[in-house]
Amino acid sequence: MAKNSSRQVGRHFLHIPGPTPLPDRVLRAMDTPIIDHRGPEFAKLAKKCLEGIKTIFKTANPVIMYTATGTGAWEAALVNTLSPGDRVVMVETGQFATLWKKMAEKLDLKAEFIPTDWRTGADPAAIEAKLREDKNKEIKAVCVLHNETSTGCLSNIAEVRKAIDRAGHPAMLFVDTISSLASTDYRHDEWGVDVTVGGAQKGLMLPPGMSFNAISDKALKAAQTAKLPKSFWAWDDMLNMNKIGFFPYTPATQMLQGLAVSIEMLHEEGLENVFARHERLAEATRRAVKAWGLETVCRDPKYYSPTLTAVLLPEGHNADAFRALALDTFNISYGSSFGALTGRYFRVGHLGDINETMLMGALAATEMTLSLANVPHKKGGVQAAMDYLVSQRSAATKQAAE
Repeated sequence: MAKNSSRQVGRHFLHIPGPTPLPDRVLRAMDTPIIDHRGPEFAKLAKKCLEGIKTIFKTANPVIMYTATGTGAWEAALVNTLSPGDRVVMVETGQFATLWKKMAEKLDLKAEFIPTDWRTGADPAAIEAKLREDKNKEIKAVCVLHNETSTGCLSNIAEVRKAIDRAGHPAMLFVDTISSLASTDYRHDEWGVDVTVGGAQKGLMLPPGMSFNAISDKALKAAQTAKLPKSFWAWDDMLNMNKIGFFPYTPATQMLQGLAVSIEMLHEEGLENVFARHERLAEATRRAVKAWGLETVCRDPKYYSPTLTAVLLPEGHNADAFRALALDTFNISYGSSFGALTGRYFRVGHLGDINETMLMGALAATEMTLSLANVPHKKGGVQAAMDYLVSQRSAATKQAAE
């Protein structure tokens, strides 16, 4: 028998829910000499990015960029607008909502959870009820994840805004879009969001290391009296320097080079086409899961995520062992599981620079691993996904011809 090779043949299939695969065009844009971050060439680049990113958040207001992952942008949203002891309401949609709450508590905020079983998105009615209970209007902010990356549940932010308004409550609305921005429709201004948190490493198709705060006039006003300590995260320093195309500290120059190209690519495809592509790939994935006879963590279709699908394995089958087998055998990476369902599910990411062919490779690897792992399932998941994708392409071709 031939000796096992230590070389992995072919490309690695990265199907975690971010970081996502980097397009060659973005990589080439970043593979350039460093420029002077206090010079005119940089100012031109920075202004291009600062204006361009507004179109992705769909806002006319400033978007602040940090050399940090999304966790840093979480902290920036809180410390720039709130004071010690302020009450904030959060929705327990999953692991990342839980981490944001823990951060708030470490910052001396009084964070309160609206509980869920981690299998749905945020319920606007529950938020409205919570705010109506607050007769003295002590709650300062409502924090919601647009897309809970740990479970694959998408919340309806427009309805959350309506719920806050129906309650007649002045609380600000903070939204995490780290695994939804540039992948599904999001409207910072129209939906009345006060601070939107974003990250670079998912729909924006960049490496980790850049994050964002899109801010409203109401949030800017709150920042004038907020008393939580801040220095690196301070909005005022950033806004003042950004006006002239610079940053108050050394910025991530190469990330900005990549961001400029990423924004160009998104608009070349067309944002509506980007969103439709993600919806199409997500539906194909769910059809495969259904055909296999398996279940998704997100149990209500109205909360289905367009960027990732969390797949539950039957009792007695460990998802971490499944992921390890898939990686070792087929060179594919899935996202891990969290919370009470740790070891029960794996997450298939289908966001960023991914097309139908790439997804079909991932689903084929999944179906093969189900067989190798002796997970009880039906055959035909890949075929169900293919049939759906072909039907969508056929319908689009017919519509274009009419």
